Order: sequence, then structure tokens, then C-alpha cells
Amino acid sequence: MSNPTHIQIIDNLRKANQVAKQSLQEGHHPFGAILVAPDNKTVLMSQQNVNTVNHAESVLARRASEQYDEDYLWQCTLYTTAEPCAMCAGTQYWANIGKLVYGMTEKQLLKFTGNHDENPTMDLPCRTVFNAGQKSVQIWGPIEELAAEIGQLHKDFWAA
Repeated sequence: MSNPTHIQIIDNLRKANQVAKQSLQEGHHPFGAILVAPDNKTVLMSQQNVNTVNHAESVLARRASEQYDEDYLWQCTLYTTAEPCAMCAGTQYWANIGKLVYGMTEKQLLKFTGNHDENPTMDLPCRTVFNAGQKSVQIWGPIEELAAEIGQLHKDFWAA
């Protein structure tokens, strides 16, 4: 199982951010996620945010678990614009997706959302959720060089 290169991380995270932009254009919260195959290039599926309960990452992980074998998913990478919340990290864990890349942290997201009713951001890092499990999910994030680019969508959305 090969790990993504820095160039692949940046490229795929930008693809996830394009999904977030599409989500925003369709009137949803600006979150986007993609599932990338073990070759670190092929996008197997993408998912935007649906609503407050159906986050991009959890919907994608559930769909992936229905379409792909768990051994295959363990070699795949979930890319997401913001650090997965506890629900999304748990869903990724149970779906057996073995790698995660995220752009900005929950703490960075909280600076944009504040105490918004539609996104009461939790201060619970995904690493804490994954570390409570029995499987070692590999994690890259935050990716600081894209945090501002990703954050701009949130700055514009949550301030409105």
C-alpha cells in the first residue's frame, strides 16, 4: 500500500475543494469529499455535504462500504476539505477506509462557523476518534498550504 506524494495530496485535496464549491453553488454547506483509489490518482467517488446530519464524509463512507470490498477500501484514501467530525471519523473507521487527508482543522472551521445552529462544531480531533479504535488509520492533515483556500469558502458562507 503506497502513500500519496505531496503533489498527489495537493491535487486531490483541490479536487475535494471543487466538490465543496459545487455544494455551495447548490445551496448546501461548503464541504466536499472524494475517495481515491490505491493508485493515489483515480477518484472513485465524490460527495458534497447534504445537510446538517448527512455530512460529505459520512455519506461517502457509507456509499463506499456498499460498493467496495473492505480490504480494497483499507488501501483507499478519503480526502476532505475539513477535518472529519466525530460522526464522520467513526463512519470512515467502520467503513474500513484506511487513509485520510484533510485540509483544515475543526478548530480552524470553528473560527468561521462560530456558534451557528447549522454547524455546532465539536472540539474533538479526528485523531482522538481514530486512536480509540483498534485499526490504525493513516492521517495527513491539516494541509496548511491549502487551509486558506479551503477556508475562504467557509468565511464567505458562514458570515452571510
